[in-house]
Amino acid sequence: MQYLWRTPGSRTAPEEASPIGPPPLEIRGLTVAYHRRPVLWNVDYAAPPGGLIAVVGPNGAGKSTLIKACLGLVPRVSGAVEVFGRPIAKQRRLIGYVPQRESVDWDFPVSALDVVAMGRYGKIGWFRPVTRAHKEAALHALERVGMADFAKRQIGQLSGGQQQRVFLARALAQEAQLYFMDEPFAGVDAATERAVLQVLRDLDAAGRTVICVHHDLQTVSDYFDHALLLNTRVVAQGPVGRVMTPDLLSRTYGGRPMPAPAAVEAS
Repeated sequence: MQYLWRTPGSRTAPEEASPIGPPPLEIRGLTVAYHRRPVLWNVDYAAPPGGLIAVVGPNGAGKSTLIKACLGLVPRVSGAVEVFGRPIAKQRRLIGYVPQRESVDWDFPVSALDVVAMGRYGKIGWFRPVTRAHKEAALHALERVGMADFAKRQIGQLSGGQQQRVFLARALAQEAQLYFMDEPFAGVDAATERAVLQVLRDLDAAGRTVICVHHDLQTVSDYFDHALLLNTRVVAQGPVGRVMTPDLLSRTYGGRPMPAPAAVEAS
């Protein structure tokens, strides 16, 4: 398979494709259904290596479900997901995840530093103590998102933007190669938006691949290199300059989800 390659950290895509090995993420024939109603149907996608990728589509299009299905957080009816050429279940140490804030129990009695240190468990191992070195790595991640002064604060006492930065720091602490982020810019203040964007660009410059569910069409071209337009099925994928066109956006947002069978059975 071939991919459009660009230099990490650049905001433009090249015109020529170059073979460089297995993609960071490859999805084949992914179908997901809730109560036998498909929310994703026969999705095929290969993420380009490096860069910032926006998953774009209307409400109910299956954007968050796509991420959750890749991670195994919701069951698949069919399909396969590979990370760097191997089944995702064998590559979890290479993956970082930032969920939607609404999915988190913010009353859980842990500090911001505790939350970020959880991102180190892939390196520490479960049920082993968090060493000083790992705490320092977690604190450094908090510093990168401007939250070091809140390290001892209980997460429920933080503002929404601060909570989002803590979970971003947790993903950074994982030192992953592939990041999934579910609407990291949603409902945050301007300072947090700038902090999130800077972290994304730092990850991009370091050659990491970041896949974000994103809802603001006005900022896709400024923030991201590639886009996946999704409405139950894949509408289009590729560099933002080729994908974020009036015609393709109209097909993506033009009303009801794209046709899929009325009901499916799990295999």
